[in-house]
Amino acid sequence: MNASNVIARRAAAALRDPRWPAVVARDPAADGEFFYAVRTTGVYCRPSCGARTPRPENVEFHRSAAAAEQAGFRACRRCRPDLPPLVERQAAVVAELCRLIEQAEAPPTLHQLAGQAGLSAHHLHRLFKAHTGLTPKAYAVARRAERLRAGLTAEKSVTEAVFAAGYNASGRFYAEAAGILGMTASRYRAGGAAAEIRFAIGQCSLGAILVAASERGLCAILLGDDPELLLRDLQDRFAKARLIGGDAGFERWVAEVVGFVEAPGIGLTLPLDIRGTAFQQRVWQALREIPAGQTASYSEIARRIGQPQAVRAVAGACAANALAVAIPCHRVVRTDGSLSGYRWGVARKRALLEREGGA
Repeated sequence: MNASNVIARRAAAALRDPRWPAVVARDPAADGEFFYAVRTTGVYCRPSCGARTPRPENVEFHRSAAAAEQAGFRACRRCRPDLPPLVERQAAVVAELCRLIEQAEAPPTLHQLAGQAGLSAHHLHRLFKAHTGLTPKAYAVARRAERLRAGLTAEKSVTEAVFAAGYNASGRFYAEAAGILGMTASRYRAGGAAAEIRFAIGQCSLGAILVAASERGLCAILLGDDPELLLRDLQDRFAKARLIGGDAGFERWVAEVVGFVEAPGIGLTLPLDIRGTAFQQRVWQALREIPAGQTASYSEIARRIGQPQAVRAVAGACAANALAVAIPCHRVVRTDGSLSGYRWGVARKRALLEREGGA
């Protein structure tokens, strides 16, 4: 067989191979699935390598980097196929920076973090947000808030907890306390004692509904069949708070919530008192951005907050939502569009989606 026939057969074989389109498209999804080597250069690459696409007759495929090296090829210096995939290396860098932020007495600056990672500040900022869903500053604030809550529930004084959480001055903490804790630090340390929660229980087309509000806004909208169970749920959530039956003014709030349940198109203008971890709040914000009449899957929400692997955690945050309808966890469905579990019942979820679809 002459040389031209050999080249033609090699080219035909490469073009028929299902891996060849991934090489032409530089498909990053194929990274790790296989490697390709170029006979004329003696180099092997990842499918996503940005180098010029080789001629098909010069390509051969290998299942691993080790197999390519055993065949006599050396690693490409551009895509570095002998190292973990870029996304894994980036994730490792971000994870290390997260540990640095968590262990630092004072939040590191963006430039300090960038220097630690060997990246520009702009690149580091973009990379960090892509992997965590938060900027480095927001991540530091969230971790400080978590340390503060843990310190206040331990046997520490408020002052000790404030400085242990990383605040350099108590004045700054007291300026932020309401937003972080939803109440004063001393009240939070006492388990919410003396906090007043107004509530009322009524009926709507979906069954019993309990509406509750703190001084900051609506803190619970609960749906169910048994009013007693709804009240018990509220008592468990605010164990040390003082529960007060709603007055005439509060009844107008209840009426607006019920009206929103019955006719989603009218909207809900009441303030919300949203309490949860930093992760839960990111999920709940993403839910509020889903337009009425539309749905999103758990995996889509995970991607939107920058944590595509956190699908189960997203489902957990949906289950922890205490503000039915106001935070529309009913708009989250399975990947195939079917309805999954809903803490207030799948039938209610279906009814809410049908109403929004026809609004």
